[in-house]
Amino acid sequence: QLQLVESGGGLVQPGESLRLSCAASGFTLDDYAIGWFRQAQGKEREGISCISGSGASRDYENSVKGRFTISRDNYENAVVLQMSSLNPADTAVYYCTAYPRGAFKTTCTYRTSGRYWGRGTQVTVSS
Repeated sequence: QLQLVESGGGLVQPGESLRLSCAASGFTLDDYAIGWFRQAQGKEREGISCISGSGASRDYENSVKGRFTISRDNYENAVVLQMSSLNPADTAVYYCTAYPRGAFKTTCTYRTSGRYWGRGTQVTVSS
């Protein structure tokens, strides 16, 4: 059974950093394009970043571009979202999603939902 587990969330102050991890069990994550989404309280879930199956293509939503970095950790069978310069608007539950195997090998999109989802990790940015 394919499972994704997010970790690394927490409470931080504005300007600080967090490293989120999306770990997979039951399959090899580097066969799949991965997206990161987030959902703030009272708002719709929004895509913020993605990485292609090959890892060569990455994309970011404008509000996180230049502050967040997505990468693969094949040794840990995980995808990492390094977040810096966090601000209160980044407060949300963060989810990772895996797209169907073979889809988005060389490109990626965070504008559509993937097939498999984790349960999310809470990120709270507050002073």
